[in-house]
Amino acid sequence: MSLNDYIVISVLLTGMVLSVLLKKLTLMAAITGGVVGLLVYTGAGFTGIWMMAGFFILGTVATTWNVAKKVQLNAAEVNNGQRKASQVLANAGVGALAGAICLLYPAYQPALQVVIAASFCSATADTLSSELGTIYGKNFYNILTLRKDQRGLDGVVSLEGTLIGVAGSAIIAFIYCLKFGWPYFGWLIVCGTIGNLADSVLGAALERHHVIKNDTVNFLNTLIAGAAAFVIYLLSNDW
Repeated sequence: MSLNDYIVISVLLTGMVLSVLLKKLTLMAAITGGVVGLLVYTGAGFTGIWMMAGFFILGTVATTWNVAKKVQLNAAEVNNGQRKASQVLANAGVGALAGAICLLYPAYQPALQVVIAASFCSATADTLSSELGTIYGKNFYNILTLRKDQRGLDGVVSLEGTLIGVAGSAIIAFIYCLKFGWPYFGWLIVCGTIGNLADSVLGAALERHHVIKNDTVNFLNTLIAGAAAFVIYLLSNDW
């Protein structure tokens, strides 16, 4: 193992311990996060860890932001936002899967690094638009009917929340581009927004009717964003 590997393991272990002590993750979620982090590191190196950390930090801040108002609106996270293992996999599973595939097909690693970035762009956009859009949104619409709907329901969006989600995607895209260059900066924001909107469509069409649960919706939105990024990469490189 290289020095970088030891550094990453130390960082992940520290993050796992702090997450449990601060009650941001359950013990099983922290262990799952550590394994996911190693796979993301395998695919995208330190940049992958920074993107994952960026998502976690932004998501944690958004979840705990203005909790009193969220409680009034009945939109606060249960257990003070403490995440379970299933939620970790729902948000970071696509990134981990892409990292694992890099081990089997290293020739695709540059494309899969874009997939990892897009998946975290989508996860960040979804979390921020949901948590902060609920607070700062003014008018709320059902994404399928475009009619006004109740704040906080599955599949309900606001302009303010969507723009906050775009900003979240831009932050993760920025982290990716610092290492891998800027050609995909705009595309990553687009992919993150596609994934975020797909989350709302799935929420309105399926989750609201109890066909699928929130963890499935979150996994699918990151998968859709990652798939869009993969296609864009292949088309732009004439594969």
